[in-house]
Amino acid sequence: MQKLVEAKFSIGNIVKHKFLNFRGVIFDLDPEFNNTEEWYQAIPKQIRPAKEQPFYHLFAENEEIFYIAYVSEQNLLLDNSKKPCNHPGIKEIFENFDGVNYHPYTKAKN
Repeated sequence: MQKLVEAKFSIGNIVKHKFLNFRGVIFDLDPEFNNTEEWYQAIPKQIRPAKEQPFYHLFAENEEIFYIAYVSEQNLLLDNSKKPCNHPGIKEIFENFDGVNYHPYTKAKN
């Protein structure tokens, strides 16, 4: 029987990392760690998260670049700045931004 996991954040939320200088929009989530052991061990021990928690896929950005990030729930905070994100991948999944969250397309994108 699969364990029920309650996620703190939702698809479309804008979040920021607690320790690193980036923010992003959640576009997917895993109920627990689902990446390689090599990736996990590359995280510095002082901020290495537990595997038994939700992990989020983000359209991430900082002052210099856009990228995809994979981040544990314990290392994220809601970004309450009300500023939109500029990652080019956002427009592929999300239809609009209401000032707080991004909303996925309700109809298939042509």
